[in-house]
Formats: sequence, structure tokens, C-alpha cells
Amino acid sequence: MTNPTRSEKLALTAQLKPWLPLIGIAVFAILLLVVAPNVLTMHWISNLGKYVCWAIAAVGIGLAWGRGGMLVLGQGVFFGLGAYAMAMHLTLETAGDSLPVFMILYDPLAPLPAFWEPFRSDVFTLVAIVALPVIVASLLGYALFKRRIKGAYFGILSQALAVALAVLISSTIRETGGDTGLSDFKYFFGFVLNDDANKIMVFMIAASLLIVCLLVVWQLNRSRFGELLIATRDAEERVRFLGYDPANIKLVAYVVAALMASIAGAMFVPIVGIITPAEIGAAASILMIAGVALGGRASLFGPALGAMAIGWGQSSLGSSWPDGWIYILGLVFILVTLFLPMGLSSLFGRAKGLVWRSRDTPPASPSAPELVRELDVEEVAK
Repeated sequence: MTNPTRSEKLALTAQLKPWLPLIGIAVFAILLLVVAPNVLTMHWISNLGKYVCWAIAAVGIGLAWGRGGMLVLGQGVFFGLGAYAMAMHLTLETAGDSLPVFMILYDPLAPLPAFWEPFRSDVFTLVAIVALPVIVASLLGYALFKRRIKGAYFGILSQALAVALAVLISSTIRETGGDTGLSDFKYFFGFVLNDDANKIMVFMIAASLLIVCLLVVWQLNRSRFGELLIATRDAEERVRFLGYDPANIKLVAYVVAALMASIAGAMFVPIVGIITPAEIGAAASILMIAGVALGGRASLFGPALGAMAIGWGQSSLGSSWPDGWIYILGLVFILVTLFLPMGLSSLFGRAKGLVWRSRDTPPASPSAPELVRELDVEEVAK
């Protein structure tokens, strides 16, 4: 049996390339939904669930930043909207007919704030987790993109909103718990959170949502919208000249990213058991961006894996070496920016290219028609 030529290998790669992301998502799903629950202890299941939540938000950032070129430094806003919507519901579910504990401590005779009352409903809470980020991101994105605000100005404005939301929550102690946040949740839509089986169930929900988000982004990337999003990132004026409105294209990606961040925040609450302003402020938003940059913002799996790696580092190194962890994170971010601007995911492409070149034995004197055919195949593979 003869070894396949380089042209045949490239042709085979071109045929398999559209399906490689789906294969990767399937493997990722098996690892999260089958292997992890049967291998890991409950401690690591809870930690992995926290990393999965950050990965969900990172997948959306990868779409908006990596594909759309929007430096979304304020995803903590949408993470916080979903998190506090879920936390308010779980707090009321735990309190029953009485006031939440933190409100009783401040003023036992005060009535429940009016904006808390609808969150007693399961349906309203789920709708709010989806609708609130979509409405806020639509209004904010429309105002910014229609005025052609982009680049560093967009990043600064989005981060300022995250800081403003964190400060607002910190200052409303009686309504939101302030810096202490909301915690001590006992139930999750009727399920007891202290039960290990229910903890695994919550983890499985979060992991399934991560898989769904990966599938959504994969489909968007390969669609006409994905092509327009990249074109808007690289040549916005040309896209406008062709008759498309770049603001609308950016807006869709921004809203999708906001929705994913809200879902991540909503699942973060029952898994971690607490939400505070520190989890949604500027520092938290920068950690999300750092994870996406580490993994590779333009790839499908890079943002998720990078966010999970940053989450592991924060939980492990941050607890054992809190003073040095932030320096390690800064050093990693600088090294990646200088030497791997496309993140760690670019190493896979480089390694694959080296393996292909080392295995290939090009003919001594290829003919012109063969060279032309190989170049054509390479263009198709690209």
C-alpha cells in the first residue's frame, strides 16, 4: 500500500475540517457529562461547575471579541444580571413567606421591596435571566454601535458600566445585601441543594448549557452571519459599502454574548452558593477577558478552555498563594500577548504544521501541473 501524497492528505483534511469542531464538541460533552461525574469527587465537581460557568461567558466573549473585534470589558454587567436574578429567586425560595434573613437584620418591619416580589415565580425568573440581558445589551449596543463607537472607547465604556453596577449593588445594602451579597441558598427550584445528587444535577445543567453555547457559536461562525462578522471586524467600511449595516451585525453578536454571560451568572449562583459585587465588577470582567486571551479568542474551544484554566488557577493558586497569584496571571497575560497573540490554541496549528512537514517527502522534481494542483488544494483547505 502506497503512502498518501501531500495533495491527498490536504484533500482529506479539507473534507474533514468542517466536522472537526463537532467531533471536538462531542468529545468535550462526553468528558463533562459522562466522565467527570463518575470520576471526580463532589469537591471537584463543584469547582468544575464554577469553571464551566466562566467558560459559558467566555464562549460569548470569543464570539464578540475574537470574531467581532469588540473588546467587551464589561461582561460582568450581564453576568451580574443573571446571577442576581437567580439569587433573588433562590433567596425567596429559601425564606418562604418571611423576609430574607439579611433584610430582617437591617429592618425586620420593612416590607419586601416591590422589585423582589416577581422573582418568587419560577417562570418569571427564567424569563428575566434571558430577557434582561437581551434588553440591556440591545439598548446599549444600539446606542454605541450606531454612533460608531469602537476600540478602546467601547472597552472603557463597557468596563465603566460593570464598575457602576458593582458600586450600585454595594450601596444598596437593604435591597441587595451590599458587599456581603446573597448566599445561604437551600433550594434550587424545589430541589435541596445540599443533596449530592442535586449538586450533580445542577452541574450537568451547566455543562449541557456550555455544550449548547459551543454549538450555537459553531453554527454562527460557519453561517453567513459569521462571515459578515469577520468582515465587519477587518473591513467595516467595505461592509457598509456593500449595503450591510455593521452596527446591526455587531449588535447581534453583542446580544448573544450578553445572553451567554447572563446564563453563566445564573448557573454560577446555585453551584457556588453566593454572589457578591466582587464577582461582577471590573476585576471579574478582566479575568474573563484574560481567560479568553489565554485560550485563543478567535478559536471555538480556546475561550472556554482558557477560562477554565484561569478559574483553576484562581481557585488553586489564589487560595494557596493569594499575594502571588495576581502576578502570575499578569505575567501569563503579558507572555501570551507578546508571543502568542492568538492564544494557546494557535500552538495546535503550529504543531500540526510541523508534523505534516516532517512526515512529507516531497518529490525531487515536481512537475508544474502537480504544483498547480497542490496550490489549488491548499487554497481550498484554507
